[in-house]
Amino acid sequence: MPSTYQPPVATMRFLLEHVLDFDAQMAALPGLEEVTAELAAEVLTMAGRMCAERLAPLNLPGDAAGAKLVDGKVITAPGFAQAYAEYVEAGWSGLAGDPEYGGQGLPRTVQIMLDEMVSAANLSFGLFPGLTRGAAEALAAHGSEELKATYLGKLVTGEWCGAMALTEASAGTDLGLLRTRADPREDGSFAVTGTKIFISSGDQDFGNNIVHLVLARLPDAPAGVKGISLFLVPKFLPGADGAFDERNAMSVGALEHKMGIHAQPTCVMNYDGATGWLVGEAGRGLNAMFTMMNAERLFVGIQGLGLADAATQGAVTYARERLQGRSADGRPGPVPIIAHADVRKMLLACRAFVEPARALAAWTAIRMDVADRHPDPSVRAAASADVALLTPVIKAAFTDFGFETTVLAQQVFGGHGYIHEAGMEQFVRDARITQIYEGTNGVQAMDLVARKVTLEGGAPLRAYIAGISADLDKADAADPLVIGMRGALAMLEEASVTVAAGAGDVDLLGAAATEYLNLFALVSLGWMWVRIIGAAPALDDPRTQRTHAALAAYYASYVLPRAALHAARIAAGPETVMALDEELF
Repeated sequence: MPSTYQPPVATMRFLLEHVLDFDAQMAALPGLEEVTAELAAEVLTMAGRMCAERLAPLNLPGDAAGAKLVDGKVITAPGFAQAYAEYVEAGWSGLAGDPEYGGQGLPRTVQIMLDEMVSAANLSFGLFPGLTRGAAEALAAHGSEELKATYLGKLVTGEWCGAMALTEASAGTDLGLLRTRADPREDGSFAVTGTKIFISSGDQDFGNNIVHLVLARLPDAPAGVKGISLFLVPKFLPGADGAFDERNAMSVGALEHKMGIHAQPTCVMNYDGATGWLVGEAGRGLNAMFTMMNAERLFVGIQGLGLADAATQGAVTYARERLQGRSADGRPGPVPIIAHADVRKMLLACRAFVEPARALAAWTAIRMDVADRHPDPSVRAAASADVALLTPVIKAAFTDFGFETTVLAQQVFGGHGYIHEAGMEQFVRDARITQIYEGTNGVQAMDLVARKVTLEGGAPLRAYIAGISADLDKADAADPLVIGMRGALAMLEEASVTVAAGAGDVDLLGAAATEYLNLFALVSLGWMWVRIIGAAPALDDPRTQRTHAALAAYYASYVLPRAALHAARIAAGPETVMALDEELF
């Protein structure tokens, strides 16, 4: 089945121009004053063309072929190496990168919209530039001037790739248990020895260098997370002539056999005294790595959104073409299955998530740009707090709801959705990992309730809720969406008090965490629907206006009521969850 993916550039432009006040926000940021929604749309149109014409056609065959390990060398799926070379040559890898190091210096907002399209078109491919960008950000924030001079430019432009090496067989979420060691050498470098698992983009055959950021322990490091340091370990070292052609002492022990993202080489990496250099301060490796981790967590949330949109587009196309049954209006059968109420419910559910999720992602990205560049320190701090608050929500909710969306889209296809050639079961399999990697969604929820809700005494949360409330005050009070949102927002405020009061109670927070995150997400997505509907008059497009109105009404009637379920579970407390003795499970 050929790809039906259509880059949603028109929708993105509408959000930037009419919903999120992009032009005015960028005009206040030094270096971005001339970036407008029109310019962003032009850039995204070109990027979308590459996603649709080059990356999407490689997705299904890439999944079938997979990445392979042959004689210790990774062989990527046919077409991937050439597509990556074209991607880099066109400048997409450095879209939001620092111009000092070869980047184009465009806003993160444009980058995140590109990330959505790449993830929708070909997630396995998208992890190569995505992880490279994360490595560049960590190096830029914590690396020495010497390391940045040597490695950062080539990472920013994508000429070299990046990977993050955290997980070990005995140390997953609890990184304090990791055993990889780094022994100092007289020349200032370190010999890194250990084995890491689940390393996305750990190796490939693109013919370039791969810069691994590896967590390891120095010989005198204390136990636990305070004993972890971060090291830059490249695949190739500079030889006698300065060219990077000397193979470092690292190798791929195996490729993981995975449920999805088959074309992405997820490696078991062996470091056998590999040469590396310290990034940042000794013993503060986790702090440095979280620069990369936080960027990647937002990226993973966008992956969930992209996959949801691609699956939805496929399902809508199929539902219009597939003829089966009779319609309720008396048309002679068979009719397109989109005429049936149950199929419409599934498609509405898909779109009712994708549209506001894209808006919330863009809102958060704009706050990232403000946090990076605004001349007023207090404005930067407030924006940074918003990003911290939203990061676990976007990572977890977008991937949970995104997975649900791919499953619904697959269901529209019936039995054909279970067959590889239709492409839908791949979306389901690929989406599943997004709920797991870069910190499972349960970890994200605990981060939200244990750290972010009480951040700065709860001030960022109160400011965020106040912003939602202010938009509700400006909306039509009689709109069922607005009425439902007022009730859901009150539930969120009450649940926030419960969670904040339970600080230190591990059982209470653990039982409430995912419920609170989902409640937070439902309110946030509903808020975006309020803003989208409020901007509708700016569109001289009755079809789009009717579409938005119908989708928002569906969200108000069918989706937002889930908020009450999550609120009730939070109010129930942890007693029921913890009542059954461990041995009785």
